[in-house]
Amino acid sequence: MAEMENKSICYDILQFQETLRKMRTLDDKIIYTFNTSIPTDSFKGQVNESATCKHLYDELQTNYRSREHSIKQCIDILANEVRSLKQEKDAHPDNFQLLKHLRREQTSLRLLQTELGVEEVIKERTMKVFYEHCRNYYKPPEASP
Repeated sequence: MAEMENKSICYDILQFQETLRKMRTLDDKIIYTFNTSIPTDSFKGQVNESATCKHLYDELQTNYRSREHSIKQCIDILANEVRSLKQEKDAHPDNFQLLKHLRREQTSLRLLQTELGVEEVIKERTMKVFYEHCRNYYKPPEASP
């Protein structure tokens, strides 16, 4: 998360995607997390399922907010860069290097916008698993799956 505060990461799309991948670890391992934290019927008395589900929900929501904020922050940065480059291109239409740079930034911007869609799919999938495992123990504030 701290890495995302560095705005230069927005210009290195591969590094940005790698950082997002690391931030998505909890979502990727959600089934394992449930299997290790919510006990089977024979061990039910040993764990407070409500507290475990609430903690996991809070952790997921924090991760979602952080990733979404990071993606949107980089989208804003690159959108401003693209606007600036378009203005320069309009002033210097024959500058081939400028055109190449503009296209590269436009591609990066589209990739970041795609990451928002990926984020929604990941969130939906993870929350579906969350509700399947925790529906009897914890009802989140916006309890719609």
